[in-house]
Amino acid sequence: MREHRTISIADQIFDQLERDILTGKYKRGELLNEQRLAEDLGVSRTPVREAVRRLEQEDMIEDSGRGLVVVGISKEDMPDMYEIRMRIEGLAAQRAAERITGDELREMGDILDMQGFFIEKQSKTDSDNSDKIKDLDSQFHELLYRCSGSKPLCDILIPMHRKMTKFRKASVRKKSRASASLQEHVAIFEALKAHDGEQASALMMQHLMNARDSIMSIEED
Repeated sequence: MREHRTISIADQIFDQLERDILTGKYKRGELLNEQRLAEDLGVSRTPVREAVRRLEQEDMIEDSGRGLVVVGISKEDMPDMYEIRMRIEGLAAQRAAERITGDELREMGDILDMQGFFIEKQSKTDSDNSDKIKDLDSQFHELLYRCSGSKPLCDILIPMHRKMTKFRKASVRKKSRASASLQEHVAIFEALKAHDGEQASALMMQHLMNARDSIMSIEED
């Protein structure tokens, strides 16, 4: 029973540390150690050690000999990551168009409505809704992956999409890109609703090219 609890805590710690790395709380090149992480999270070192091993396997951190160094994801990784997504996500969109159900379309429509609400709010005020817009973007893409009916596609695409969190958020903070991204999502949605796999795939690939170009134009902090 205790072992199961330790694994559960380690999973939560892994998720938290991965999120902290991908959102920039722990910066690329920053030195970490298990004791500091355990103190930050208010837990013992045992589940932290397990989470750290998984982060090393995911290339989020590496052992430099001086300590654990944050690797994370850099802007230089974006072109390759988007090329991989374009090659695979087009297939996911095609599969989704063939399989998507009425309930899934309604769920996707609700996501787009909420995305539109926060984008309009951001465009009319000085409020920063990039976190909410980014989260809804994740919901849209991850629902599409699941609609493909392919576990291997989900296993590849969901972690990759999440690893791009920091850069996707920076992109949708730009009002023009947030609005354009929504229009591209709606076009993909219409192709899915029409069960037009070819069109859904082509629109998804164009959407990803536009997202890549937006991210590559951003000046890093």
